[in-house]
Amino acid sequence: MDRSFETYTAVYEDAEGQISSKRIKRTISMHRSPADVERYFQRYLSEAEARPTAPVLLELANEMDLSPALMARIILDRFLQDVDGGIPSKTVLNSMLKEPSLIPDQILANNIYQCTINDCCYGPLVDCIKHAIGQEHEVLLRDKLKEQNLSFLDENQLRTMGYDKTPDIILEVPVAVEGHIVHWIESKASFGDDHSHRTYLNEQFWSYWNRFGPGLVIYWYGFIGELDCQRDRGILLKDCFPTDIVTLCHATQQERTPEAPKEDKEWKKGIRRVADEKPGKKLNV
Repeated sequence: MDRSFETYTAVYEDAEGQISSKRIKRTISMHRSPADVERYFQRYLSEAEARPTAPVLLELANEMDLSPALMARIILDRFLQDVDGGIPSKTVLNSMLKEPSLIPDQILANNIYQCTINDCCYGPLVDCIKHAIGQEHEVLLRDKLKEQNLSFLDENQLRTMGYDKTPDIILEVPVAVEGHIVHWIESKASFGDDHSHRTYLNEQFWSYWNRFGPGLVIYWYGFIGELDCQRDRGILLKDCFPTDIVTLCHATQQERTPEAPKEDKEWKKGIRRVADEKPGKKLNV
């Protein structure tokens, strides 16, 4: 299959998923009123008793135009209130959603499972997939940096050093990308839309900027072009690993070519241009 088609499909599905998520967030409050929750719960009990092997909870979610995983959470929460005589903790609720076999009612457990595997936007299965894709792209980023012989600290190393909230990569020696200095790199395995980017700016990127200086954000599945408007303030957006990175380094005596005069002060400061096709190639300056 054409790689460009695969990329387009992934971008389209990611953007479509984000649009669906936004719509659900706007309407979820309509489904969580006590009256609606009770109505859904009694409807489920009636349907499950009449058709114990049917995916009645999934059908109910589709009928109400609600995320199946969210419907499963609503019904499970209401069920546990009857079992425990109070509002269940999030820990218990989340553990049962991740592992339906922990639910004491087998019919409800089957329905919860059906909702989980048939939801493309929410739920523990989607969270697991997103986490795996995010990890895959962080590994890709580290591999690209190693290919270019760039020294860096990753998120895990920074946490062992006592940092709590950090970008995915801190460059030990800053680089320049398209004329902009970069101290850190954040990997986002998603499409950068207006809402998500604004949230990331407020909750992550500006704090990184305050702490570590200007940086680069890679939205591997693309972003809205107009969002790349903070370059002069120190946040650069790209949809792939930069192909033209410039680093400043101090040249050693061994790095001088025989033709270079010893008195040439320019050799005290060399400029190395790193390109994908010829990593580490030295420029004559």
